[in-house]
Amino acid sequence: MSRVGKKPVVLEKGVSAKLDTGVLTVTGPKGNLSITLHPKVSVAVTESEVTVDVARKEDKREKALWGLTRSLIQNMADGVTKGFSKDLDIVGVGFKAEVKGQTLVLNLGFSHPINFEIPQGIEVKVEKNPAKATIPQYQTSVNIAGIDKHMVGQVAANIRELKKPEPYKGKGIKYSDETILRKAGKVVKAVGK
Repeated sequence: MSRVGKKPVVLEKGVSAKLDTGVLTVTGPKGNLSITLHPKVSVAVTESEVTVDVARKEDKREKALWGLTRSLIQNMADGVTKGFSKDLDIVGVGFKAEVKGQTLVLNLGFSHPINFEIPQGIEVKVEKNPAKATIPQYQTSVNIAGIDKHMVGQVAANIRELKKPEPYKGKGIKYSDETILRKAGKVVKAVGK
């Protein structure tokens, strides 16, 4: 038995789920999300909950699909009610970010600004010198929010990939809860006479 898979997904008030030929659609106050179900997974929808099941519970692959499908449906139910968000910190002298329409313009120490197109369904907010900053004058915070957990995480990873944090001064783009392992710089020894 899958410990995750056997739990039902409880739908909050205002959230509804609809199953139509292998596609499950969850609708809520923030929007709607759909998932194509694997053929080995069966889903039962009632007014207040969604239950997931597989035919062979002892099979390792089907057990994994069981728990995965239940988690994906739970993320959809949470996304259409509360939404998801990730915070990035841009650390470095002269490193800046600003939102212009559906484009995030980043100045990351290169010879040119980087224009990152914001996908449909994702909101990006930029806050300069946040209160939680360790060195406020050199830090900018970027908040990425949306209803699709996978898309929010992927957009955050794509932005971080533009300038990964370096280990000496910590300059670059990092997740706000990420810890950068620092390396010691070069040590200059005095030359004896």
